[in-house]
Amino acid sequence: MDNACTTQSKSHVLLDLDGTLLDTDSVAEEVLKEFLAKYDKQWDGRGDEQRLGKRPLEAAALIVEDYQLPCTAQQFMTEIWPSFENMWCKAKPLPGAVRLIKHLHSHGVPMALASNSPRKNIEEKLFYQQGWKESFSVIIGGDEVEEGKPSPQIFLEAAKKLQAEPPSCLVIEDSLVGVTAGKAAGMEVVAVPSIKKQASLYTEANCVLNCLFDLRPERWGLPPFEDWIANSLPIEPWYIGGPVIKGFGRGSKILGIPTANLSADELSSTLAQQACGVYLGWAGLSTRGIYKMVMSIGWNPFFDNTKKTIEPWLLHEFDEDFYGEELRLVVVGYIRPEAKFPSLEALIEKIHEDRRIAEEALDLLPYSQYQDVPFLRTALST
Repeated sequence: MDNACTTQSKSHVLLDLDGTLLDTDSVAEEVLKEFLAKYDKQWDGRGDEQRLGKRPLEAAALIVEDYQLPCTAQQFMTEIWPSFENMWCKAKPLPGAVRLIKHLHSHGVPMALASNSPRKNIEEKLFYQQGWKESFSVIIGGDEVEEGKPSPQIFLEAAKKLQAEPPSCLVIEDSLVGVTAGKAAGMEVVAVPSIKKQASLYTEANCVLNCLFDLRPERWGLPPFEDWIANSLPIEPWYIGGPVIKGFGRGSKILGIPTANLSADELSSTLAQQACGVYLGWAGLSTRGIYKMVMSIGWNPFFDNTKKTIEPWLLHEFDEDFYGEELRLVVVGYIRPEAKFPSLEALIEKIHEDRRIAEEALDLLPYSQYQDVPFLRTALST
């Protein structure tokens, strides 16, 4: 994914909501699984690419068709909508969303929220996100314009309400229809694809990012983030653990680097909420101690995995394997996005660079303070 974008200075930012700032896909999946079970159907995500970014009724029609449901799209919406309304409280901000909103708002950058969802639906989602609604100068729903995305109408209306010319606006989107709409409006667009392995399809976008952590606002003349330290970004800590399993990826004998693989299946819900990339943190290994750690999350392009994997690398030399031992991780920082490399040698070189960054950064206070958290210490007594 290309983060080296050719850009023009911008003064206003227009953002999509679902899949860009808020993880509503996980909520939708939970609701749809329960709903389809009533019809003896099993939710499997078919047609995700076609539905992404569409208006609710358009998406409903596609679901009815894909799963051969005995109802109309409108009947489907009428029956399922109360379940969605009861579940929006579970929707979590996507990685980097809170940071971006706070940053732009604190620097006085006018922002608009432009979503294909109905305005009432947007308000319901924003109710559970503290400070978000107040941060946007303009909020527009898909039911407030004649044509939703991929029509440019919603972005043009947002620019008009912001009293901004389209070329001065930067759009941030997760869907192809959103990218098309932004470009048709005469705006530059940053795409942050929400469906795995879809980045190559976003050819219209001016820039395609792995996640919002990788956004560099200064490339559009906007105030830069100033929270990166020692080539890493402090993030809200998250805690995971489980028994070490034998795996491949970075820990394979081909690479010659010992890792402590954890079960991706058991941690699937946690991994789904995290952006693909390389992270740093602390690891507590039962019977042994607490160590610095660098970790990758993602699809592992080198091995072409079909599921998201997690591969922690404990930055310590061990004389023997520790399969089966309890491992607990506190992830505290982000280093870089997942990437493809031209050769195995280039990959190994990058892995060792990740190690150097993690070892140096974890000595700094924003990270070192998590070395002795009870969660890690508990692992030593298991």
